[in-house]
Amino acid sequence: MLAPSDSAPPDIVGPRTGRDWSVDAAAFVIAAALGAIILGVTKDDPANLMTSGQVTVDAVLGALCCTSLWWRRRWPFGVALLCVLLGSFSTSGTVAGLFALSSLAIHRHVRPALLVAALFVPSAMVCSIWLGRTNTWSVMLPTVALAAAAIAWGMFIRARRQLLSTLRDRAERAEADQLARAERARLAERTRIAREMHDVLAHRISLVALHAGALEVALDLPPEQVRESAALLRSTAHQALEELRDVIGVLREEPGQDWASTLPQPTLADIPRLVEETRRAGAKVDFEMQVEDAAAAPGPLGRDAYRIVQEALTNIGKHARGTHAQVRVVGAPNRGLHVSVRNPPAVGAHTRPALPGSGTGLLGLQERVTLANGVLVHGPDASGDFVVEADLPW
Repeated sequence: MLAPSDSAPPDIVGPRTGRDWSVDAAAFVIAAALGAIILGVTKDDPANLMTSGQVTVDAVLGALCCTSLWWRRRWPFGVALLCVLLGSFSTSGTVAGLFALSSLAIHRHVRPALLVAALFVPSAMVCSIWLGRTNTWSVMLPTVALAAAAIAWGMFIRARRQLLSTLRDRAERAEADQLARAERARLAERTRIAREMHDVLAHRISLVALHAGALEVALDLPPEQVRESAALLRSTAHQALEELRDVIGVLREEPGQDWASTLPQPTLADIPRLVEETRRAGAKVDFEMQVEDAAAAPGPLGRDAYRIVQEALTNIGKHARGTHAQVRVVGAPNRGLHVSVRNPPAVGAHTRPALPGSGTGLLGLQERVTLANGVLVHGPDASGDFVVEADLPW
């Protein structure tokens, strides 16, 4: 009841709240009422009757002590010291002094409170002498006991509020950490979706563009080949739409629900089909695949190898059309998987504009291979060929 609201740290005084006004008013009323009772009992003591002057001084100083409690939050040491000094000539300020001492123990460290409590002893002796009492111990002992109780209560309140403040800070930090982890998870999921959209759709769209480009320049194709090319365009576009629908399903996924993909994930066995699709689009690709026990390859390993070949062939179609690419996939269990795609630089200028690119394909591959604890190298080699090579653990 003697301290500010629990929401503020012990040593920080904020604006006075409604609760603070109520507590301060109650402290003033209690201190004044009990002080008046003590003064009434003391002045009517037959053994040591007080003069009218002493009663007046006692009452005035006691009123000052009670009034000073209003500032005990902002200046606890000054108010407590004032109450001790005025208490040397006022029995009615005793309760106000104990309130001030308790507030000092709440708002400051224990040393100032102990100093003021030690001053209660000479203050009680002076008051006893001023009242004309010969037995000072009858005043000192109760005063020391009450001062110790006031300090103990204030220290208890301070420790409790410090504990609550610490627990509140921990809860706020835990909540902030949880929000940060959730944001990182959302960012990681967005990055994964963006990578999948790039890996899945870029290759399909590049094949559509290659098929359409072949039809554009080959004006004298027989009707059968035109129909075959148109069928390839339709099939490739249909596959691109299916894959786009699958990725959009991930974007629409509700929290706490797993999206069931309608398309099978690519494996090592799908790499020959990928190369054949690229060849049918008019690309020149030499392909070699020597993998022992390919059927037993883990799903993530096959998917990563497929995406590496897919991205490399897509880049060749965008930036080095007409070159002769070489794709090589070799490996075995316990020896790892090596994926290599190389092509010479493009020669001459193309009449058709290059397909647009985001520039993030190889970065996505780097992140994918790193997550798989593999090594990815890409760029021109000593012969001038552009090489994309990856070593994946198996």
